[in-house]
Amino acid sequence: MRIITKKQIEDFSKDYPDAKIALEDWHSKTKQAKWDNFSDVKKTFNSVDSVGNGRFVFNVKGNSYRLIALIKFTLKMVYIRLIGTHKEYDKINDCSKE
Repeated sequence: MRIITKKQIEDFSKDYPDAKIALEDWHSKTKQAKWDNFSDVKKTFNSVDSVGNGRFVFNVKGNSYRLIALIKFTLKMVYIRLIGTHKEYDKINDCSKE
């Protein structure tokens, strides 16, 4: 999968260094993946949730952080919409629109 953009991972890791290894692991697994549907994503990341509108929520570092991504399966593209703490994530009313 093509990931847009890794810079968000780098920036978040600067503010939350304890998330760096987990986010790099997510990036590595996602980049190597060839997902065609949600079931494929679930096989790679068991704790992922589909929240609608092509958006998926990944738990990062044992659910310490959340990553919301828009996945375009036909284009093999993953667009990182948000990486945040649980507190930041909880403030979002509808992450299918984030």
